Amino acid sequence: MSETISVRDMRPSDEADWRGLWDGYNSFYETSVAPEITSRTWQRTLDPASPLLGRIALIGDTPVGFSLSVLHEGTWVAGPICYLEDLFVDPASRGQGIGRTLIRDLVDRGTAQGWSTLYWHTRENNPARRLYDEFVEADDFVRYRMRLQH
Repeated sequence: MSETISVRDMRPSDEADWRGLWDGYNSFYETSVAPEITSRTWQRTLDPASPLLGRIALIGDTPVGFSLSVLHEGTWVAGPICYLEDLFVDPASRGQGIGRTLIRDLVDRGTAQGWSTLYWHTRENNPARRLYDEFVEADDFVRYRMRLQH
């Protein structure tokens, strides 16, 4: 019998495990994040006043994935909007429903807390799109991104 997947808020004791998963996430996207930004992101996940929501998935007591989301207001809706910015599952733990559980966690939380929308984007060729398509069909918007600081 497989162990249960659980999802909870990140705790200070999760830092080393999260950083390992974060490194894997950045490797997947072939990028790097400056150490000071990684540290700031970690601290924001622990700050209840921050709009950044850090959730960690566990099998038993072992962290195996995470989601980072930002709650923000919108101009077309009354309730908060949740942008799922980062979602990652350890490659050794994929195929067990962890990604699905992390998304379902946000859907359930948003429903309970009156969020109006949950959205995310990904690369066109990301294999995880098979999972994402189970939740909602991709829309026809095109993303434009302009860096203001280098």
